Amino acid sequence: MNRFFALLLTALLLTAFLTAGCSGGGGGSVATGNETDSPAGGGAGTGGGSGGTTVSSQACASADYPSPEWTACEQENYARTSEAGEEQTDPNFSSVWEARGASNQMEFNARNLADPSWMDPRSGNTPLTPLCTTWNQQCTGDPFRYPDAPGPNGALFYANEGETTPFVYYDQGCARISGRVWRPRSGTPPFPAVVIENGSVQAPEPLYWWAAQALVRAGYVVMTFDPRGQGRSDQQTPDGEQGSNANPVVFWEGLVNAIDFFRATPGQLYPHNATCAGTYPTAVTDFNPYHADIDRDRLGIAGHSLGGTGVSIVQSYGATGADPWPGLIDATSPVDAVVAWDGISTGGSMGAPQVFPHKPILGQNSEYGLTPAPFDAPPDPDSSIVAFRLWQAAGIPVYEQTVRGSTHYEWSLIPTFPTTSWCPTPETEACVDGWGQPFGEHYTVAWFDRWLKLPGEIGYDDADDRLLDDEGVNGREKYSYHFFSARDFPDRSGFRQRCGDIRRGCDGS
Repeated sequence: MNRFFALLLTALLLTAFLTAGCSGGGGGSVATGNETDSPAGGGAGTGGGSGGTTVSSQACASADYPSPEWTACEQENYARTSEAGEEQTDPNFSSVWEARGASNQMEFNARNLADPSWMDPRSGNTPLTPLCTTWNQQCTGDPFRYPDAPGPNGALFYANEGETTPFVYYDQGCARISGRVWRPRSGTPPFPAVVIENGSVQAPEPLYWWAAQALVRAGYVVMTFDPRGQGRSDQQTPDGEQGSNANPVVFWEGLVNAIDFFRATPGQLYPHNATCAGTYPTAVTDFNPYHADIDRDRLGIAGHSLGGTGVSIVQSYGATGADPWPGLIDATSPVDAVVAWDGISTGGSMGAPQVFPHKPILGQNSEYGLTPAPFDAPPDPDSSIVAFRLWQAAGIPVYEQTVRGSTHYEWSLIPTFPTTSWCPTPETEACVDGWGQPFGEHYTVAWFDRWLKLPGEIGYDDADDRLLDDEGVNGREKYSYHFFSARDFPDRSGFRQRCGDIRRGCDGS
């Protein structure tokens, strides 16, 4: 284990005790019935994934506890969390990864030489603060998703499918925020749009380019960025206000700033740049360079971990008369749909305000969380759908899933960290197999397509089918048998797709 990884893992272990809202699931108890026209059945068959694990999950779901069968099932289920390590030992992966890390380090050094204010003590930045500011080593994310990388997610994507433009703007505290916007190279604008927010501590912007690329391919304009305290943004404001977990408010206040920037135009400039003008000599961007390509009536937000808390809180604004939209570009909330990766927050921890269901939301939870360890007894199966109950009671469309054998890092691809599979595989430079990441991508795109696409646009006609395909490769067999997964939303025909236990089967019972 290299020194960087040791420091990073130590930070993550400490964070596990500080961020109760970061990983999915809480307590809960209310039962729900099923009423849907989806087929019955428990999804027989075996697992898959690049590691070759073959858990017969339906048999494991009914194994008695305590028993040798239950223990064997749990051992095999937990083993899935390390399957990505098998892929990452391939020399074809490690050579690309090491080269990418070195290139990122040189790019970081060049930025600091060109603009030494990034190292100004007022910003709190040193080469290791924020932790992933260099985008080197584990912080590269997937090395095959950079513009000069080989394969369909590298050079071919940027040449044929999507283009990006980087930016820097000031947040409301005059910290500099670094990111980029993405748009499709084909199709006819205006496009629906999605803003993606990182998780905390370990999660710089490149870790979420899998989602940006998937959404661009599906016809979205996308924004990715490093919140204050993350990656290549400032660690703190000039007057010492922190970012990241030291001040988690940046994951909801900062997300509102990001939405303001994303929706800024030449006629309505992003306001905090003017307020903070002259703080640093760094050139800043006053409006979204792809502003003309977005449909201002169709906006989604997605976030991981503490970013999942951020999107949960931001979707709340406007739900009650006491919480108006705090942004400076729009008079009311522009958010139309939400995805929270590990997962939906109900608020109340780490200074987070109470969350009120307001917008359609998809939550995806990991089974083994931030610091994975096998279960020594069956967990409370209802604990994964507490947020689902809250949204369902409010009559707001909701879908909450727990991925079998998964960890917190399924949505933030970090080399050497425990996950079910790495996509793409180095042999093909394409995602031809996998477990957690393809699952996350499938439902993320389908959920946004359900709420943001218009007739005639790609993904509109089959969004419901993709969300309800329980027998497909990303269907029931990938759902946890330890925890419930559930959905309650109207399909495009108006039929209520309600299911309280997708893993068991949605047969109306």
